[in-house]
Amino acid sequence: MPNANTVVVLDFETTGLSPGVGDRAIEIGAVKIEDGEVTDRFQELMNPGLYVSGYIESYTGITNAMLAQARPCGEVMRDFSEFITGYNLVAHNASFDKRFLDAELERISTDYSGQFSCSMLTARRICQQASDYKLGTLVDFMNIPIEGVFHRALYDSEMTAKLWLAMLDDVRERYVLSVIDFGLMQKLAKTPKHAVDSFWKATCHKGD
Repeated sequence: MPNANTVVVLDFETTGLSPGVGDRAIEIGAVKIEDGEVTDRFQELMNPGLYVSGYIESYTGITNAMLAQARPCGEVMRDFSEFITGYNLVAHNASFDKRFLDAELERISTDYSGQFSCSMLTARRICQQASDYKLGTLVDFMNIPIEGVFHRALYDSEMTAKLWLAMLDDVRERYVLSVIDFGLMQKLAKTPKHAVDSFWKATCHKGD
């Protein structure tokens, strides 16, 4: 069974909210974790051939001039598809990043085999006392040092990776588990908040 501490954590910066209305990825950042340790990173701007709005420029710090010097989306995504081969995937608000990953890889007739888990949905179950479930709020809630600026893809993926590993540590300590299966984390994300303790106790009992 795939271990939850061996994953690729990824984050996209984009021209908008939905590839369904023509929005495109403009940056990909990712952190590869193996057995709980960061072993590799991937970060690159990508040129979608579209004008980026002033709002996106100010939100991300990524300008049209920067993108004009970047490789086309297809070239970057072909390299990224190799980077994630054989790994399950984690993202904060994963449905957003999955949509863009799917759309950009479909453009180059490429697919991937890994499954997604969402750190935001997971945090709703593990960090129930947090004031909200934004990445910055959760990083602060879990006492993870902040050393950069959010809304750039590599930094956000780095912070998400630290959050993911911190949540795995919390589960291991709270429920005395040595190994946490990736599929269990996917199931946890769909478990009602009030049933989280019962979920893990049942899981521990199965392992007896």
